[in-house]
Amino acid sequence: MELYIDTANLDEIKQAHDLGVLDGVTTNPSLIAKEGIDYGKRLAEICQVVDGPVSAEVIALDTAGMLAEGRERAKIAENIVIKLPSTVDGLRACKALADEGIRTNMTLCFQPLQALMVAKAGAFLVSPFIGRIDDIGLDGMDLIAQIRQIYDNYGLPTKVLAASIRHPKHMLDCAMVGADVATVPFNVIQQFMNHPLTDIGIDKFLADYKKAFG
Repeated sequence: MELYIDTANLDEIKQAHDLGVLDGVTTNPSLIAKEGIDYGKRLAEICQVVDGPVSAEVIALDTAGMLAEGRERAKIAENIVIKLPSTVDGLRACKALADEGIRTNMTLCFQPLQALMVAKAGAFLVSPFIGRIDDIGLDGMDLIAQIRQIYDNYGLPTKVLAASIRHPKHMLDCAMVGADVATVPFNVIQQFMNHPLTDIGIDKFLADYKKAFG
């Protein structure tokens, strides 16, 4: 399972990269807005740190605008993946960019037929949003499982990227159901190696050693 960080903060990306387990980065306009920096400049900076896929989301809502933005962003670095909305216009742009050899990440996916359509159009990644589905009283993990089954049924190569992950249980469930990738905020990544029994065990080992040897 691949692990991406969901942020545009360069310091968080560097810290996650230094852990030795980071496979890629996802960004979006909201995350860039928090940083108050030119989008293209920040993407270039991220690509200097991370060799894996770096998702760059378009702002345009029409196919022509998405294509223009996507082609421009793709020039930043070889590992840029163009992030498009799971809409009819996004689907058209996905197909056109895929035909040109430009990888795409189809975002804001909330139902399995969206995932099927973008896979048929050649998407590299599809991003179902778990947390936002949970927010409306449904189970986001059901969507991951449905997409996984559809892709496996027909041998579709598009990777399932679980997004909107809010806590470690989301991450565990994604790993169990077979998501190819999860993109996770830095504060959640930091929780993955934590367990109170680990801390208690370390304290006990050190106390025993100190008692024996001073």
